[in-house]
Amino acid sequence: MIQGLIHLHNFLRWVILLFLVIAVIKHLTGMTARKPYTAGDKKFNSILMITTHTQFLIGLFLYFAGSVGLKMIQQMGMGPVMKEASTRYWAVEHILGMIVAITLITIAGGVGKKNLNDRQKHTRSFWLLFVALIIILLMMPWPFHSSAPRPLFPGMQV
Repeated sequence: MIQGLIHLHNFLRWVILLFLVIAVIKHLTGMTARKPYTAGDKKFNSILMITTHTQFLIGLFLYFAGSVGLKMIQQMGMGPVMKEASTRYWAVEHILGMIVAITLITIAGGVGKKNLNDRQKHTRSFWLLFVALIIILLMMPWPFHSSAPRPLFPGMQV
């Protein structure tokens, strides 16, 4: 079960990255071309938010029930976990970075409900989603990540 959830978590990262890039481009063009902030923009942000929250719930389950994350802290203690790059990445850095990114995506999802003009909505959404995208790209366990390599797609070898 855990392995299946890891594969699902790995697959969903690509869905989220695709949605996030699309949202960033939509808001960038909306901001620069002074396009109206439509119901479609609001709906797309909501879909992005739902997808990231689903990913977050799977990640939380893996953090608490899997072999990396909380189990490393319980087995080794916080001091030794923080001294080793790979254990620190899985126990602290990955989850903390993703919580920050998901918080920014959630705030961006609420921008459409604010009483702002369309350009302000696009601008705020763009910057929140752009920063979230950068954080996610930095915190993802890429195959070339020195301390926490993971395959690009589920089932592949690193």
